[in-house]
Amino acid sequence: MHEIPEDPGVTQVPADDDAEPTTSQEGLEEPSPAPPVKRRRRFRLTPREDSYFDLLATLALHLVTGANLLAEMLGASDRPTRKAIAKALAEAEHAADETTHLIMRKLNQTFVTPFDRDDIYALASALDDCMDYMEEAADMVVLYRVDTLPPRVADQVQVLQRAAELTADAMPRLRSMDSLSEYWVEVNRLENQADKAHRKLLAQLFDDVVDPIELMKLKEIVETLEQAADGFETVANIVETIALKES
Repeated sequence: MHEIPEDPGVTQVPADDDAEPTTSQEGLEEPSPAPPVKRRRRFRLTPREDSYFDLLATLALHLVTGANLLAEMLGASDRPTRKAIAKALAEAEHAADETTHLIMRKLNQTFVTPFDRDDIYALASALDDCMDYMEEAADMVVLYRVDTLPPRVADQVQVLQRAAELTADAMPRLRSMDSLSEYWVEVNRLENQADKAHRKLLAQLFDDVVDPIELMKLKEIVETLEQAADGFETVANIVETIALKES
């Protein structure tokens, strides 16, 4: 059924009897303006757990400790000293594991997280992976009884030290999401630098190392250090994803 169009010359009087009508130029009554709509303020009904920021910052500081211990190992000239450094690095790795496990437990107990819980899980796991790779490299130096490491290994470790420092500096800024773009850009640049150092180091190993067993040992250590550099880039990429989501 078609609706009957209203007469354009007539303005309907509002149903509210209390409203005072006004008169148009044509002598017809017009309704009073509608009262303003009241808007309700929105409140957070559940508290947000902010301790994740402190835990992630603590986890990143363990990476700084691990990278610095790797640098100390390069300067050690005897096996007992390297073994002691490897033990200290294993303890730092254990502390990082404990912090990671605490983050995971809180994720299972917290209803509201500061940002996506999957991103928190991915970030904590990626940070822990960086520590695992650095500890693994140091452990292999001791287990394989490597007396001399190629000089270019120092280039790899320097990249890890700088990436760890940048990561530790960036984690507290997740609370406000301020000035993080410089962090992931620089870490990606460092990872490209690590890739170049890695390729040059492999070429040097194939040219200089005659003993195939020694070559296999050194190559595995070098590859593990490269995985650590890749791990820091993964962390930076996750931080970039979080920042874009929260912007």
